[in-house]
Amino acid sequence: MGATLSISSLVKEYRANQPVLKNINLDITGEGLTAIIGPSGTGKSTLLRCINRLIDPSAGAIILEEDGKRIDLAKVKGAALRQARRRIGMVFQEYNLVERLTVMENLLTGRLGYTSPFNAWRRHFEPEDIQYANSLLETVGLGGFSHQRADALSGGQRQRVGIARALMQRPQLLLADEPTSSLDPKTSVEIMELLIDQGKAFGIPVIVNIHDVELAKRYASRIVGMSGGHIVYDGQADGLDTVVLKEIYGGESWLQ
Repeated sequence: MGATLSISSLVKEYRANQPVLKNINLDITGEGLTAIIGPSGTGKSTLLRCINRLIDPSAGAIILEEDGKRIDLAKVKGAALRQARRRIGMVFQEYNLVERLTVMENLLTGRLGYTSPFNAWRRHFEPEDIQYANSLLETVGLGGFSHQRADALSGGQRQRVGIARALMQRPQLLLADEPTSSLDPKTSVEIMELLIDQGKAFGIPVIVNIHDVELAKRYASRIVGMSGGHIVYDGQADGLDTVVLKEIYGGESWLQ
């Protein structure tokens, strides 16, 4: 089952006294897809990168709890941080694939946190990992692509590989940072459906940063609206009326 995430009083400053995240409080429990919406520069990507510690928070707590074990992601370091990251799958906006490697080799990098440095260096993975990778490729619609180089794939195919790679970790929490921003409308819908389906299949929460409000309203069981580094809305899609959207994005001409 998935983890429970509890964020309290989270602050992130890239420059002193200029916070990007301002006292964020957010609890994510159970299954379902949570969409984080808001204008560019409001801190959506920064929030996800604090959760998986690609960047260090300036203040606050990020408690990840699973099977009764609690860890503050904002404070762990070294080996404890590496172990914590194994529990969090990440899907990136720009795919972050190794272009010269095959699809299978890219998927297996999702097991690096569970493999010794020597075996990783010589690309030796357990047979069960390879079998699992093949099953995930079937799941994301890329059966038969295992030996294809990543640089020969379309954008939608690359994002499917990115999702499968994140699932290789067998995560308790799945994060996706603008997973549809470079994709056409049809492929964007397919990627959102894939994220929801795999969240349900693994029984884990999925958190997605997304600019497309209509996609968020269509697929998210919960929507978090951010503006100016604050959370200004937290609820269901049917609560996103004109007043709320103006508070999140400002202005109103874009609503016409």
